[in-house]
Amino acid sequence: MIIGHQKQFLSLKKSAELNRLAHAYLFSGPEKVGKRTVALELSSFLLKEDLASKQHPDFILVGLEPEKTEIEISQIRDLIWKLALKPYSAPLKIAVIDGAHLMNKDAQNCFLKTLEEPAKDTLLILISAYPKGLLPTIISRCQVINFYPLPQKEIEKAFSKEIADISLGRPGRAVDFLDYQKLAEFKKGLKEIADVSRADFASRFQYAKEISQNNNLKEILENWLFYFRNLLIENCPKPGFERYAAILKKIQEVSSLISSTNVNSRLALEILMLEI
Repeated sequence: MIIGHQKQFLSLKKSAELNRLAHAYLFSGPEKVGKRTVALELSSFLLKEDLASKQHPDFILVGLEPEKTEIEISQIRDLIWKLALKPYSAPLKIAVIDGAHLMNKDAQNCFLKTLEEPAKDTLLILISAYPKGLLPTIISRCQVINFYPLPQKEIEKAFSKEIADISLGRPGRAVDFLDYQKLAEFKKGLKEIADVSRADFASRFQYAKEISQNNNLKEILENWLFYFRNLLIENCPKPGFERYAAILKKIQEVSSLISSTNVNSRLALEILMLEI
């Protein structure tokens, strides 16, 4: 179910009905804002199957494999081979690359050839929260559709006010918080952030070491954004405003580096600890 983003979805649907879809799209926007959901809904509409509940022979989803940090060239070669086959039961084949910025350089160069010579019966959808990690030549061959955080009231229609308050305008994040355990971990994390921000450097560096090895590091940094965003709002336009604005910017930079590059997570977090 799509929450928000009706303008983007209806525009794509109308293009499909008029047979004017581009051969390749880049869905760009923050993590968990709804890009993948729209991609699946559009694919379901085009293939006349509910892809949320079943697989389809003409739908290919490429993403980060378990224990991997990059989308590798072997995955893209496999994708290209599948796209070369004629559609099995639909008028077209659809490929979605989730986390497209995670393709390594070899994978991107390999994929570029497919973008340069697209087949008439294929639709390519790239999903990325960090499009700067993609080759400019890839971006130039895609029609970019931007996705933005939703107004809080729009999320409140589907979730509780408490969840809407902490979702940062991202429906995917709101869905996560329907899990009581994740909501409890979030509240515990806020207390940790408050404690660490008042601790000495030795304690901060120890905390950086611990969370650098956490599989949920991206979620932890999202919680940091939430915590300092609230402080920013509370202190606007008081003297602490500029400091919190600088901290928010640094957290966003570190989150982007960790998500889209092979940066040393512990070192990046230690630098962040110096800022707070």
